[in-house]
Amino acid sequence: MSNIIGERPMSVKLRIMSEIEKVAKEHDQTLAPLTDDLVLIDSGLDSLAFAVLVVRLESELGVDPFTASEELEFPVTLRDFVAAYENAAKSVAA
Repeated sequence: MSNIIGERPMSVKLRIMSEIEKVAKEHDQTLAPLTDDLVLIDSGLDSLAFAVLVVRLESELGVDPFTASEELEFPVTLRDFVAAYENAAKSVAA
């Protein structure tokens, strides 16, 4: 998947949301509206779909925040999930 929209790179958040939508479609799952305050357990994705999502995001973004840090708390909302990837990506880039 290209990370370019026009001439601008996609943000981490947009890439995550795009992958969530793809995984949901591939697993025939109906997503709740993807808002920052969406509680992940209420998203419509089951545990297998989340596992697939994390593997895809590691491939796409080059980081897995859940294995990169022992201090990371499991995200509760979509905002938390995105922040975990954004922070992990910043750490790798630094």
